[in-house]
Amino acid sequence: MSRISYDNRVFRSVANTPNGEVGGETLFRYRQQGDLVWASYAGNGIVEGHLIANVAPDGALDMRYHHRSPSGALMTGLCRSRLEILPDGRYRLHEDWQWTSGDMSRGQSIVEEVRK
Repeated sequence: MSRISYDNRVFRSVANTPNGEVGGETLFRYRQQGDLVWASYAGNGIVEGHLIANVAPDGALDMRYHHRSPSGALMTGLCRSRLEILPDGRYRLHEDWQWTSGDMSRGQSIVEEVRK
């Protein structure tokens, strides 16, 4: 696979399990330097959130995240994301995540790069 770059890409949630808090109005703004990826995110009731991740050569992400939930609680979690490159060149991430706060439940989500 060619060099993967998340830098300056914007993603939107397109699917999430019911115990997740991000939704279609949540935008993730990614940055990357070397094998370090970070992003800020907001929307769908989330006032502010951040993630940090290590990126593997195949584009997979091993990340940790935190945000203020729609209820006002501070939430934390971890996530493993598998990269899919769509036919038009946009990135789609298939995510398996788990809360490390609250009920500690697990879920799956999909985020897709927003077309510019």
